[in-house]
Amino acid sequence: MNILSIETATEHGSVALLHDGELLVRRVHGAARHSEAVLRDLRALLAEAGLAISALDAVAFGAGPGAFTGLRLACGVAQGIALGAGIGVAAVGSLQALALQTGAPRVLVATDARMGEIYHAAFVAAPDGVPQPVGDTRCSPPLALELPAGDWLATGSAFRAWPEELEACTAGRLLGCLPDLHPRAEEVARLAAHLVARGELRTPEFAAPLYVRDKVALTTAERLARGGRA
Repeated sequence: MNILSIETATEHGSVALLHDGELLVRRVHGAARHSEAVLRDLRALLAEAGLAISALDAVAFGAGPGAFTGLRLACGVAQGIALGAGIGVAAVGSLQALALQTGAPRVLVATDARMGEIYHAAFVAAPDGVPQPVGDTRCSPPLALELPAGDWLATGSAFRAWPEELEACTAGRLLGCLPDLHPRAEEVARLAAHLVARGELRTPEFAAPLYVRDKVALTTAERLARGGRA
């Protein structure tokens, strides 16, 4: 199976090629470099593997939630490649990819959404190892996080940005915390392989990011209400 994948939901961007069970990966650090580096690095991965685009089974992208610009970039590149190759697109949740990276059976993922909010979701590993969501992915203030019953491994940038608030919400029910992990293209590719096997790809024109919220910035009044500057 051959899958190209893109993950630019955060400033820690990456692209990967899953080729016959092996992963080739390139990292792109700094959100400002994503647009100039993604296509270049995808071409480099294909050249390294000696593959033509026509040999791909799917193109995958980290659908978010995350930075709006990064999500649109990943989706647009995936759509363009898939349209040209006549193949489907795998839209993979970035929080699900982060849960898979931990390898834990029960994972609480929370990432910093800026504007005083976090994105969060809980996942339980299925028998095939794929993290399955427990409820919906949400965007809320840190203190509004609701942890499902049981004990969980925690991961995501929100635990670095909001340590006291999330400690109060989780009340000693965390088995550990990995605050420095971020979504990666290799887990996006691995999850996409399951979508390919199940025939759950999307046609390129129907691929879309998972925004969760539709605001990109606070108004002046909202910033002042939260103690910020006008």
